[in-house]
Amino acid sequence: MAATKPAGQQRPFRLKIRESAGDRLLLFIIYTVLSLVLLAVIYPLIYILSSSISSPAAVTSGRVWLWPVDISFRGFEVLFNTPQIMTGYGNSLFYTTAGTLISVALTVMIAYPMSRKTFFGRGVIMMLITFTMLFSGGLIPTYMVVKEFGMIDSRWALLIPNAIWVWQVIIARSFFQSSIPDELMEAAEIDGCSDLRFMRSVVIPLSKPILAVLFLMYGVGQWNAYFDALIYLKSANLFPLQLVLRSIIIMNNTAGVTDALKQVERQQLSELLKYSLIVVATLPVLIIYPFVQRYFVQGMLVGSVKG
Repeated sequence: MAATKPAGQQRPFRLKIRESAGDRLLLFIIYTVLSLVLLAVIYPLIYILSSSISSPAAVTSGRVWLWPVDISFRGFEVLFNTPQIMTGYGNSLFYTTAGTLISVALTVMIAYPMSRKTFFGRGVIMMLITFTMLFSGGLIPTYMVVKEFGMIDSRWALLIPNAIWVWQVIIARSFFQSSIPDELMEAAEIDGCSDLRFMRSVVIPLSKPILAVLFLMYGVGQWNAYFDALIYLKSANLFPLQLVLRSIIIMNNTAGVTDALKQVERQQLSELLKYSLIVVATLPVLIIYPFVQRYFVQGMLVGSVKG
């Protein structure tokens, strides 16, 4: 038997606020601008992906503008039939993983003490750290330092010289200041908690958003880095993926083919390879980003809301 409502009970009255013409116009402008921004961001991605799976002739002639034309995977076949590609992938994965872990660990070790008011001399040290954002020794002195430490043509040359970025230190320091109150540390000290235990059991679990930001920033930077490898590395078996891809483009652009037809084919293939290389190089970052996007947004908003 269906239950009946009491005689005096009525449905709650919901007041619907009617938007004015000015509000509707503002929303229309906002949605229009956001749609244009979305189009400006997503079109290059679609164009690059479509060009990478189109035929070399269609790419060179400019017939590809949105969707693939004469679908062909020749660019990817050439790439993955090159033995150096897999070696470069392995090296880049190593540099990205090891370099990111080293960078995040060192950044946290610097930023957390700088965020504590009880740390003596933190203002002077932070000023010296910030000073490096404005002035640096330059390329030649940096190369000489790396050479004196014996890191030329070694994996350490891509892991140590640029292990710490000042901007990331500042972001992490701001997060620790706003999210790890001094009262929490004082309570832990009363309970007999050591500094390392407090760092491991309290600070790290509460710092997942900023750690995700640091991992993503350092990881993308390490994955895309090629200039340091170009300067410090000589052995081809140590080259990261970006340097291998650069070498492939240069080889396909190198003159030396006397046959005009073969020269045209090589130029077409070289143009196709550019788009295939972009897809190959950016795919790992695009796969990883959705998993850390939630923490990335939280970490980037550090200090934006006061209360």
